[in-house]
Amino acid sequence: MAYKHVRNLLHGQKYRNTIGNGGMKMSTSRYIGSEHVPAEWYEKAFSHVVKLSQLLKNVDSIDGRLVDIDDYSNVVNERTEQRMHNFKSLARSFLGSPLMQKAVKKNMATLASGKCTLPDCFGKPNEREPMTVNSLTVVCNFLNISAQQRKEVRFTVCPQVTQHRIWMGALEETLNRLKSEMKTLDNHCYSPSKGRMMGQQIVQSCLNFLADSAVISCDPDSSSWMRPKPARVPESPSRKWEEVLEMFNHLLKCLRANEKGLHLYVSKLEAMKEGLSQIKDVLVDGKIGYKEARHQQSLVQKKLRKTLGHSSRCLFTLLVYYLYGSIGDIEVDVCGGLYGSDSGDRFCLYMGRILTSDDEKMVQSGVKQLDRALGLFKFIWETTKMKGVLELQGHLWCVEAEERLIMYRGNVFFIHKISI
Repeated sequence: MAYKHVRNLLHGQKYRNTIGNGGMKMSTSRYIGSEHVPAEWYEKAFSHVVKLSQLLKNVDSIDGRLVDIDDYSNVVNERTEQRMHNFKSLARSFLGSPLMQKAVKKNMATLASGKCTLPDCFGKPNEREPMTVNSLTVVCNFLNISAQQRKEVRFTVCPQVTQHRIWMGALEETLNRLKSEMKTLDNHCYSPSKGRMMGQQIVQSCLNFLADSAVISCDPDSSSWMRPKPARVPESPSRKWEEVLEMFNHLLKCLRANEKGLHLYVSKLEAMKEGLSQIKDVLVDGKIGYKEARHQQSLVQKKLRKTLGHSSRCLFTLLVYYLYGSIGDIEVDVCGGLYGSDSGDRFCLYMGRILTSDDEKMVQSGVKQLDRALGLFKFIWETTKMKGVLELQGHLWCVEAEERLIMYRGNVFFIHKISI
């Protein structure tokens, strides 16, 4: 039973399959059941929620990793990760209580003043579950987009996100983020394993390869005589993307066997490897001449556009980089739902986030992360040319918060208080 699962958090039962390889991995188990939960249980659980919120006061989870909100540095600590998981699991359990449901409705009615739709939100157990968005399929399933419309999404999105600059940017961002995380592990006195040291060398080799293969940027409409000629270098075999693919294979082998703290980056390397395997025969060499280099770049886009499917995590990573300049999956604490008006011409997409404090920097960070998730869904909604106007609405909960409404980029965000 779901209630029993949350009750186990209070009694210190050891969790299974909740923290994978030392990274933040939210469980998708249902923490809220339809059974009656006694009031005494909420009273006991609340003290644990308060204590955990105090211990995690300056910590937030962004893109699946823990961050100190004061300086946005990574927090590398398995105990803190466990506490964050416990905190969000317990806090999420309160959202289904009758008192909290009533409080949320009252807060919305008091603060909205005709500014937005007031759906009956988070009333169903499945609306209070966490969600990891890592493919277009997840988004389309949530929005109930038809099979035909999904083809249109892929047909529209692929040409935009498979541009060579987006592909190269996402690759470099993935490698640079991994390089930075490895350095963080070293700084926190984690004894460097043989696999990590080898991995650091491979990451640098990949970055050097990408830098060496870069073509001098020019206006493609300018005359050929205006473009700089490639430097004269000794003849050498042209390089292919297959070299990067081989380095990724070696890198993944090193990290899978030796590193527990780099789970998120292993996942992203596997996603980008999918794209590399499709273009392994394409040349990538900045010294082959401008026109030939441009031709090879167009081949990269053509192959990626043709082979990356709707469920591709590589395609999704390129989309997130295209929209936001980052490569992380989208983590949503409380998935919410889609509310449709009786007339069928207006819809409201609502999602939620659980914060450890009401600090202004924490709230700002939470609003931005939630806005990014909502914005991704709206991008797909508009790409499919769905009928009706889609309104975005965010909800953020924290212990003893000052209840208020925030407008951010034209969208409404409610701040709710977790209480008993």
